[in-house]
Amino acid sequence: MNEKVLVVDDEQSICELIKLDLEFEGYIVETAFDGREALEKVESFQPNLIILDVMLPYISGYELCKKFNEKYNIPIILLTAKTDIVDKVLGLELGADDYITKPFDNRELLARVRALIRRSSQIPTGENKIIQNGDLVIIPNERKVLINNEEIHLTPKEYDLLYLLSQNPEQVFSRETLLEKIWGYDYFGDTRTVDMHVQRVRKKLGDNSSNPKYLQTIFGVGYKIRKV
Repeated sequence: MNEKVLVVDDEQSICELIKLDLEFEGYIVETAFDGREALEKVESFQPNLIILDVMLPYISGYELCKKFNEKYNIPIILLTAKTDIVDKVLGLELGADDYITKPFDNRELLARVRALIRRSSQIPTGENKIIQNGDLVIIPNERKVLINNEEIHLTPKEYDLLYLLSQNPEQVFSRETLLEKIWGYDYFGDTRTVDMHVQRVRKKLGDNSSNPKYLQTIFGVGYKIRKV
């Protein structure tokens, strides 16, 4: 196992505890204790996943999350002491792939790390040919998405969600099924995670939320990609 994880938290004891557990599992781990150091470490360390505390000196975890997603394609798990769903939703809207609330069970955190790294590093199986649906083009071998011939940036989970739905146009997937297929059976989240990712993908596709061209809501059931 050569996957690298960057742990960012201003509490050194938490960083060291997470680092110890991850290294025991075989991950290569670096730590950072504030926002500025985190920016430097991401550039030099090039991690496969970031565990990011929300409350940090100099630059908040929310702002870092936004910055990272503008430049990199790295899965992010937010650590938050806040239990308000608004704070969790904000993190997901800014590009986090997952969140976990302090205090947390280390086994749960490890399970989420394994699931995110496994799924973000998977090469799509089966048909790898280019998927085209109207102005939407997906190039699986490059994990690249084009809309109107312009590449759009998707986080690993956003891409996985869009790719799965696009492989099965007009097929309706429940939120629970999407959680299982995209986040993995060992994911501990809830269906609001799916809703937030759908909203973000729609925005990046330029879909009208009230009458989306591609990613449609089937009320009371889940979501589907419409064949244009």
